Amino acid sequence: MTFHSSGTGVLWRGDGQTVSIEAWGRGVRVRASLGPIDEAPGALVEVPDTHADVSIDGAVATVAAGGVRVVATQDDYNDWSTGFHTTRLRLRVEDAAGRLLFEEITDGGALKLAAREFRPGEGGDHRLRLSLATPADEHLVGMGLYQQDVVDLKGAVLELAHRNSQTSVPFVVSSAGYGFLWNLPAIGRAVFGLNRTEWEAESATQFDWWVCADPRPAQIAAAYAEATGHAPMMPEYGLGFWQCKLRYSTQEELLGVAREYRRRGIPIDVIVADFFHWRWMGDWRFEEEYWPDPAAMTAELRELGIELMVSVWPQVAPESENFAELRDGNMLVRTRRGIDVQYYFDGQYTRFLDVTEPRAREFLWQKLAEHYGAYGISAFWLDEAEPEYGAYHFENYRLAAGPSAQVANLYPREFTRAIADGLRSEGNDQPVSLVRAAWAGSQRHGALVWSGDVHSTFDDLRAQIAAGVHMGAAGIPWFTTDIGGFTGGDVREPAFHELLVRWFQFGAFSPVMRLHGDRVPGTRIVDRNGVARVGTGADNEVWSFGEEIEAVLVAYIRLREDLRDYTRQAMVDAHQQGAPVMRGMFFEFPDDERAWTTPGQYLFGPDILVAPVTVPGATRWDVYLPAGAEWTDARTGETHTGGAIVTVDAPLASIPVFHRGGRVGDALARLADLPHLTLS
Repeated sequence: MTFHSSGTGVLWRGDGQTVSIEAWGRGVRVRASLGPIDEAPGALVEVPDTHADVSIDGAVATVAAGGVRVVATQDDYNDWSTGFHTTRLRLRVEDAAGRLLFEEITDGGALKLAAREFRPGEGGDHRLRLSLATPADEHLVGMGLYQQDVVDLKGAVLELAHRNSQTSVPFVVSSAGYGFLWNLPAIGRAVFGLNRTEWEAESATQFDWWVCADPRPAQIAAAYAEATGHAPMMPEYGLGFWQCKLRYSTQEELLGVAREYRRRGIPIDVIVADFFHWRWMGDWRFEEEYWPDPAAMTAELRELGIELMVSVWPQVAPESENFAELRDGNMLVRTRRGIDVQYYFDGQYTRFLDVTEPRAREFLWQKLAEHYGAYGISAFWLDEAEPEYGAYHFENYRLAAGPSAQVANLYPREFTRAIADGLRSEGNDQPVSLVRAAWAGSQRHGALVWSGDVHSTFDDLRAQIAAGVHMGAAGIPWFTTDIGGFTGGDVREPAFHELLVRWFQFGAFSPVMRLHGDRVPGTRIVDRNGVARVGTGADNEVWSFGEEIEAVLVAYIRLREDLRDYTRQAMVDAHQQGAPVMRGMFFEFPDDERAWTTPGQYLFGPDILVAPVTVPGATRWDVYLPAGAEWTDARTGETHTGGAIVTVDAPLASIPVFHRGGRVGDALARLADLPHLTLS
């Protein structure tokens, strides 16, 4: 017998492999190695109340937990071409009733295929490929943030790597009733073909995946949150409106904007000090010339009731006051070949802080606590968190956790961990970090992921809707975008004004509502010595685009305030149940196939259906109403039976929004009386 019971699972040896099948929370974890099993958790956290049902019956072993069963069958195998006899193990994944969800592919007879393929790689590691036979008619969501307007990932090919505006979170939810986590942070690829699904890692020591099963996506989300960690509760300031631009270049400029919001009576919860409020990358402090009195600044903001968030970049320039200590302490990412320069920005050659090294995380937090925490600042914007290498040659970098090709996708999670660990050590159990990338488990460290430096186009707006749905399905419940897009928005152009209004409407129904962008024309900045500094974009406040537009934007900010109680409860559900705040329609209506495949619309919380207008000039819009509910148009009060497409008016100031159950109609009442808006 080659199966050995471990109490919560089984261990099998044969064919040169060791395979571990172990119950983990409400799912099952599978690992396979050519050597000893590595106990590193990957994205998983310990789930102490795991209940396992383990059985061994001769050549068949079954491990069940929650609603999923992994059935392992050992086969004797004679290879007539070599004369060798061996044993092989094939895995089958079923739901609690024994219905097949997916299974490892067969060898194909003469094809001699391998479901678990190890190819030798550098340093004794392997290039891995897992091949699974999956349902051809399933629909797939999740996997993080990719710049594409694709709502059903079946048929898609995805790079498992972070880039600016791309975030790889390798958890996918299937309409067949399962959730699958590829528990390896390696650079790789996922192929969701009609005939099979393949997961690849460029460098790894073992296969590692986790699966759960339930016909209800909400239960899959809950099981995944238990296995990888729950998001904290969003602080109250996360429920309202956030103001950003590129960039407030001085303390007085930032305070002037905050004062003006209060003078105009416009609700605002957060204002952001963006990058280069420091002199050198890696200083992690306010530069005295432009920010002479942070204590007075933060005190005034507190009186105004506005939270200050500050930008933190992981780059360190040789000129930084911290560079030598970080370099000599081996706390920087290493370049394996060539000169140790990993990024270049505004005349500064830099290396990245190695946040996979615990000492580096502690060092960073000490500096943030000294230079920001001392003034009461506890909200941080973690930019460049992929990290954004000057060239994405992942094989050319080395981190404390291992070769970049093997561990690169851990980076943004460990970046947010540095902040969360620091805040929690000071008694703050509601950490929030606005971050440009995430990996599985980032949610437990308070990751609020935004979609990166997207362009100011309607195509990019459409892509952000799909991105938000997929991020939520991948277990990251907090998501936001740069309202208006980051780059390419000209504040003088009516075409941009139209886009801004449509994006602002989407932002009002996003988990976090945040206005940001590098608007043109910009302004040149020169220091007291005549040295040019990073410029600042054009004004980007709600009054910066004319009175008519201001009236509409302010109406949506006030709508966001009207929704505060509803949004807060959605954040409670995210914290307790792992439910995304912005969720695909399938989440509440899994039996409606069109809820899995209809693009461009989503649910904000459980009861509000949002269909942003994403075509310039459009004033009529088609909306699919999921079957199984009665839907009320928030603007007209007209009620429709679900399971059909309705065509509704969508003038520029208005966004199609429906609700069900009558629970939130009052909070949406403002949508029925929006200002009229025309553009010239």
